[in-house]
Amino acid sequence: MKSTLAVDAMGGDLGPATLVPATLDFLAEHPAVNVILTGDEATIRAELPDNFESLESRVTVRHCEQVVAMDETPTKAMRTKKNSSMRVALDLVKSGDAQACVSAGNTGALMAMARFVLKMLPGVERPAIVQFLPSMVGSTVMLDLGANSECRPEHLVQFAIMGSVLAEAVGGVENPTVALLNIGSEEMKGNDLVKAAAEELRACDINYFGYVEGNDIYEGTVDVVVCDGFVGNVALKTSEGIARMISHLMREEFTRTAGSKLAALAARPVLKKISDRIDHRRYNGASLLGLRGTVIKSHGSADAMAFGYALQAGLVESSRRVPERIGESVLQLLAERVEQ
Repeated sequence: MKSTLAVDAMGGDLGPATLVPATLDFLAEHPAVNVILTGDEATIRAELPDNFESLESRVTVRHCEQVVAMDETPTKAMRTKKNSSMRVALDLVKSGDAQACVSAGNTGALMAMARFVLKMLPGVERPAIVQFLPSMVGSTVMLDLGANSECRPEHLVQFAIMGSVLAEAVGGVENPTVALLNIGSEEMKGNDLVKAAAEELRACDINYFGYVEGNDIYEGTVDVVVCDGFVGNVALKTSEGIARMISHLMREEFTRTAGSKLAALAARPVLKKISDRIDHRRYNGASLLGLRGTVIKSHGSADAMAFGYALQAGLVESSRRVPERIGESVLQLLAERVEQ
């Protein structure tokens, strides 16, 4: 059975010149996938190669007259960009013509439009941005990474369920461990939000681990780390900054002298393996969980390789019924609470 991805070809910093070739490369590797490219038809077709015939039957271009700018407010995009490449891609998921939407466009606008078009799953009050992050033992699912700066305890519980489902369905982790991000692992530590959420999670049918600290994210202490969007976004951006600093310092030191250049040459195979393991492009594609459909947000500056991983995330999550499985798990939790 073929899957169809709706790709916002106009989104992001690099636009069709990068996104269209990346999508065609993805199609070449996945023969059971079709795509619908949304955006300005003339611009998109200008990026299609001359030897396009082998993939032509699997690519549809849906013309859109509008584009959501990267600096546009969600309110304005919602009100004035109903025929934008982003909105049309989401409409295709709602109608069932596509099983997932993948966009590198404006995060706030995508979140607002997705929530309006697709609606929330029953029992889920807030969508969450979630991503797989590299760890010492594999990867860690972390959410929320910026969708909700203020949360209530029940929101963190819902995030925990959604993250657990994702870790199992996509990460292949059986009975994943789930923890709350806190300023310490001791039960007496934390603010009222974290303490209240912990109390609720202890009563849930979920493999709740307890509290973890920031260092545990990358040590792989647990499979899923849960926090509100303010904390999550700060932690993520701090991690990205540290990674860039380490990369910069290594390049600086390895090129400082003739001896260090020779050392770099000798260490090149090891450095290449380390670089591949922590390459942020391999973890591109944040999921917008809690919606009645699969929506993947690619980094705005994603290159062709990174965007390919976002497309892969859309294919895997939709084929493994992640939204439906989240809905079933949340409804089960609500039923258990009624019985209690």
